[in-house]
Amino acid sequence: MGGKYEQIYSEFTWQIPANYNIGIDICDRHASADEQKLALIYEDKDGGIQNYTFCDVKLLSNKLANLLQSLGMARGDRFGIVLSQQPETVIAHVAGFKLGLINIPLFTLFGPEALEYRLGNSKTKVVIVDEENLEKILAIKPNLEALQTIICVGSPDTIGDNVLLFERELEKFSEKFEPVHTNADDPALIIYTSGTTGPPKGALHAHRVLLGHLPGVEVSHNFFPHEGDLFWTPADWAWIGGLIDVLFPSLHHGVPVVAYRAKKFDPEKILEFIARHKIKNIFMPPTALKILRSAKDIRSRHNLHIRSIASGGEPLGEEVLNWAKRELGITINEFYGQTEANMLISNCEAIMEIKPGSMGRPAPGHTLTVVDEHGNPLPAGETGEIAVKKGDPVMFLMYWQNEEATLKKFAGDWLLTGDTGHYDEDGYFWFEGRTDDVITSAGYRIGPSEIEDCLLKHPSVSLSAVVGSPDEIRGDIVKAFIILRDGYADTPETAAEIQGFVKSRLAAHEYPREIEFVKELPMTVTGKVKRGDLRKMELKRKSKTT
Repeated sequence: MGGKYEQIYSEFTWQIPANYNIGIDICDRHASADEQKLALIYEDKDGGIQNYTFCDVKLLSNKLANLLQSLGMARGDRFGIVLSQQPETVIAHVAGFKLGLINIPLFTLFGPEALEYRLGNSKTKVVIVDEENLEKILAIKPNLEALQTIICVGSPDTIGDNVLLFERELEKFSEKFEPVHTNADDPALIIYTSGTTGPPKGALHAHRVLLGHLPGVEVSHNFFPHEGDLFWTPADWAWIGGLIDVLFPSLHHGVPVVAYRAKKFDPEKILEFIARHKIKNIFMPPTALKILRSAKDIRSRHNLHIRSIASGGEPLGEEVLNWAKRELGITINEFYGQTEANMLISNCEAIMEIKPGSMGRPAPGHTLTVVDEHGNPLPAGETGEIAVKKGDPVMFLMYWQNEEATLKKFAGDWLLTGDTGHYDEDGYFWFEGRTDDVITSAGYRIGPSEIEDCLLKHPSVSLSAVVGSPDEIRGDIVKAFIILRDGYADTPETAAEIQGFVKSRLAAHEYPREIEFVKELPMTVTGKVKRGDLRKMELKRKSKTT
């Protein structure tokens, strides 16, 4: 199996054309080849189904590009897209790319302050937003000097000044538009990171970022695409995981994507939806997979057609991997990346042995290592910071208007990920935590991921987050915040049982000396546990008691 990987990796070469535009690649190219080719299946909140061909998207995006141009938008201007999984999101991105704009995907669940910071920092001139979120944009517009026009999708009760209705305005414009000339290195997207320190940073990506994603996407889905593939993700399209791990690569390959705006991740409804649409390929974040575990007798009750599941963002752990193999009949391919450089490392059941707990091996075209605090590469087995070689097409251009942060992101020839880990003798990479997640207790350096995986194996644990909590003697102690499954009581006896469970399976210094049962955990918009928030809370608590 390993030989297959070695050959594919060694023979791979990047083919990045000098002239390249994401919008033409994921839409117009297919529309010209086949006017009936299906691009998008949209299931709305009422269960209605709408199909869009690539030709539909091309013509509608041409109309929108003409509208944006009439508003004075030109190459390099920023275009905010506050939309969820819906057809207008695809249309907006394609239009922006073809006009040479820099698109800024923004999460619809962001509050006014989060939106104001991102729109203000980027000096966005035009925003497209759905009717549910229009009021948030109207409320902050007086504070945004650069924001000139709001385009609203839907039929809001009130619209206010400088608000245009999407459908009404598009009727006024031509279906013909000549895309601007763009190079592969020209700016295309700003995606704001969910950083742990300071305000969010805008990672500026070039058009080539999509091409840089393709090898990782293809191997993580066991050589996507196959005949009959159909892609879906519960991840929002405002996140790099939903947008460039799923939507854009699938459309690049001419494979339709299913769009579905679920208000809540209900395991039974999600499984019924997957079965009904005969979805073949899924990117599912770890938190969603852990929630899905609550469903019983999945294969006997749901006629699933899943061919591949990929997951990334946080380590899954052996328990979830074993559950998926047992209950879904699928080996999940875990992958690794981040907003600044994504889909770098991946498992691929088709060509390599899966080592539970490992992120896999570098995807074709990507060169990675682990470096020490001075940026020097370390040998196999030694823990350091995971780093990716400069010159990679998936790599971001810079942080938007933040030269200092951009410079700090690099050390010599390497981009520093901020994640600690190691690689083994076979070239598999193992995630140990964020550089600021590592717990130092009584001289031991402890990564939270292994402990969280062990906690999930206990029958009472639904979700957990492990952080360091200040301790006078040990420096830090391991503390676990735990959401219990239904039917289990948050008693000292339950806590003691869980502690003993972990202590008997991991090293004695790794078991959680403190356990706090909670109803929810702080999460980023991308579904990652915000351990930093929990650490700050612990530091504040302990400082009051000393």
